[in-house]
Amino acid sequence: MLLTIIYNIKRIFVQTISIIFPNVDQVAENTLYFPKSPMTINTPIYTNITKKCNVLETYTINHKKMETSNQLNSFKHMRRVVFNRAFALIYSIAILTLLYHHAITIFYSTTIPSLLISLGILISDLVLAFMWTTTQSFRMRPIVRKEYLENLKNVVKNEQDFPSVDIFICTADPYKEPPIDVVNTSLSVMAYDYPPEKISVYVSDDGGSKLTLFAFMESAKFAKHWLPYCRENNIMDRCPDAYFASNYPVTSYTEEIKMMYESMKSRVEAVLEMGKVPTEYITSEEEDRAFSKWEQDFTRLDHPTVIQVLLEVGTDKDIVGQSMPNLIYFSREKNKAFPHNFKAGALNSLLRVSAVMTNAPIILTLDCDMYSNDPTTIKRALCYIMDKSIQESLGWVQFPQIFNGINKTDIYGCEHKRLFQLDPPGMDGLIGASYVGTGCFFRRKVFFSGPSLFLEPELKELRPDHVVNKNVTRQSILDLAHHVAGCNYENQTNWGSKIGFRYGSLVEDYHSGYKFHCDGWKSVFCNPQRSAFLGDIPISLSDVLNQNKRWGVGLLEVGFHRYSPITYGVQMLGLLMSLAYANFAFWPIWAIPVTIYAFIPQLTLLNGTSLFPKVSDPWFLIYAFLFLGAYAQDFLDFILGEGTKERWWSDQRMWIMRCVSSYLFALTELLAKNLGIKTHGFNVTSKVVDNELSKRYDQGMFEFGVASPMFVPITMASIINLFALGGGIFQVLFGGGSLDGLFGQIFIAGFGVLNSIPVYEAMVMRNDAGKMPIKTTLISSFLSLCLYVTFSIVMKFM
Repeated sequence: MLLTIIYNIKRIFVQTISIIFPNVDQVAENTLYFPKSPMTINTPIYTNITKKCNVLETYTINHKKMETSNQLNSFKHMRRVVFNRAFALIYSIAILTLLYHHAITIFYSTTIPSLLISLGILISDLVLAFMWTTTQSFRMRPIVRKEYLENLKNVVKNEQDFPSVDIFICTADPYKEPPIDVVNTSLSVMAYDYPPEKISVYVSDDGGSKLTLFAFMESAKFAKHWLPYCRENNIMDRCPDAYFASNYPVTSYTEEIKMMYESMKSRVEAVLEMGKVPTEYITSEEEDRAFSKWEQDFTRLDHPTVIQVLLEVGTDKDIVGQSMPNLIYFSREKNKAFPHNFKAGALNSLLRVSAVMTNAPIILTLDCDMYSNDPTTIKRALCYIMDKSIQESLGWVQFPQIFNGINKTDIYGCEHKRLFQLDPPGMDGLIGASYVGTGCFFRRKVFFSGPSLFLEPELKELRPDHVVNKNVTRQSILDLAHHVAGCNYENQTNWGSKIGFRYGSLVEDYHSGYKFHCDGWKSVFCNPQRSAFLGDIPISLSDVLNQNKRWGVGLLEVGFHRYSPITYGVQMLGLLMSLAYANFAFWPIWAIPVTIYAFIPQLTLLNGTSLFPKVSDPWFLIYAFLFLGAYAQDFLDFILGEGTKERWWSDQRMWIMRCVSSYLFALTELLAKNLGIKTHGFNVTSKVVDNELSKRYDQGMFEFGVASPMFVPITMASIINLFALGGGIFQVLFGGGSLDGLFGQIFIAGFGVLNSIPVYEAMVMRNDAGKMPIKTTLISSFLSLCLYVTFSIVMKFM
């Protein structure tokens, strides 16, 4: 009886401490040993508890245990958690106070215009409050993880016992995604510090281009020299392009390897420029047979399956006699009569084909431009996958997307620090990081429903436990692979709905990760000091905005689906995790408040109407606190996440630009789609770099060179904010206006002008190819004038 009382007091005390001090909570979950019953307490620990009941001493004892040679990973909570929770409470009270003020304002509105404007501001603030609430889910329990690579050899004694890995690299258009970049990605992962016979690299070419196939034929030849060179010299940069651009040691052998790479690169780029593979570049009958599949009626949207084994484990050797990894080119069958489901459809075809050919228990998915930056990455992922304490429910290990080539201030906010680096630790502390489409190691069984439920595929060869004991070039294997890659194979099956990557959204990564979590899987966010992967970014504003619009449409498709995070997600994931997913799903609705605040306060200012409380009014403090508090916390998160103040400023500026352009267009496109109006659908973001464009980007100059419709609302907001700022200052100085009453609107207009400096430069100060098109400037000016006149008439006559 006494033992039970002591044990329960200790347990309650530790749970209380864990709420107040999250680091102790981490210890309780990951390192402290709590027996199920007082009878199982061993004597030393029991004596310590009964004598002192000291949680901190228990932590010390078990912390030493944590450092045992078999421990593969650990985690700890971030120190800012307590501050985040306290600030969230205070900020919530301020929001409720603001809403109360809105209610009073609307109740006492005396005119229709004032009522409509007050309702508009209320809607804006309600949306802002909802989105702020969703962001708090990332701040309640963020954690940081650490892997112990040196202990992996104690868990897996022999490297031959490591699990096999299938690596999926997806590409779709050789003119937007240069084949030489895809080749570099494949070479970087083929050269992993991992048994080569355990690696199979699949290149999914959804464009069905012989130019891409030729590039990989060339890479297969170069790989026989590159892989042993990487092993012998133990180099870290195993992407050839990155390695030869670095400060590498110059030797005669290195220069020979470089010449081989440059020769391969020149041939690949020459073929791409010609748009065909000349006969003099075809060096064997096998290559000739492979290219013969591209007949006259072969198009990117209508063609048969193409599977070409370029390298085979056990058969192909490198120049020192070691086995090469499998390298397989794959282009699924396409027919205009059958939906191809974009990238999700390509990945599901890869899942089936790889199951038939190699069926590795671990799958790595990569974008074509996301090369490996660390040869130990597979082993780092294994530190979680091989951990028996989390193995049963662990579905995937997600690495962050990190980009190279970003200019000093990251003018387009392409680093996406919050999306890829700041938010994932918050989700990781709940159930796990979301899947972001690349740099992710999956357990194959994830794709067949939850940890406790297995959905049987149509063929036994597709089961994750099926053992492939035949060579990948065996005809029976190839015949079955062609069968499961057929464009009509998925008819009347669970593929895309309950099995594999999920259909129904342009952002198949977010949608699939969300459904996997709902199925019961957990995940891990692994963010090592040396980036595991590095990728390219779009360097023109139109490409950035179009990419964000596509993401926005896809996210809204999930947000307004019957499996929405705010309905179905709450039931399956709990409140905090569902709010985290809701934050992504409803990203585009940021457009509503930002667009309203970009125009309404400025237009009322131009009409001499005060919209916000006077500075001398105590209510003004609520508005000031909410604005400054949100920005200050965002700035703090960014800086603590190893960001710079210059990049933070660019990030918040691009957030505003995206809201009044990409997200606004995403909302419009989704509405049009639901009304049955045809929209553009999926477009591949170009990875081709123009030299002049690249030079302007490196100088920090915005690229407005094309007449994009998305530039129009950005330019309109810039024009109206500039005139509102000038008009507000004029009213205060010469028109009898009160700074006390107009300060809020003047401040917002000034903030808008400050963020619009690159737009003004592009409109009037630049003569290069990246300046704002005259057409866009004229249209925006005309629409701004129309908006001002219309608003003024409504204010005057109503």
